[in-house]
Amino acid sequence: MGVSILPIAIFTVFWGVVGIVCPFFAPKGPNRGIIQVVLMLTASTCWLFWLCAYMAQMNPLIGPRLSNETLIWISRTWGNPISD
Repeated sequence: MGVSILPIAIFTVFWGVVGIVCPFFAPKGPNRGIIQVVLMLTASTCWLFWLCAYMAQMNPLIGPRLSNETLIWISRTWGNPISD
């Protein structure tokens, strides 16, 4: 899986709207500043979490599980036969 710009752009725009545009529509009152900060922090952390999860799928740390027969075939094919 390679990098695709479309999902990155869509989610960046979505969380950008939540973090940049939505704070302007926070209701007036004594807690307006807190609501704005919560919206900005929520947008930034959710976007960062999504980006880390998306990037982790590009180069997974855990590979596929192979059966013993497949491993033996690969070792023979690559010129490193397994000796018993």
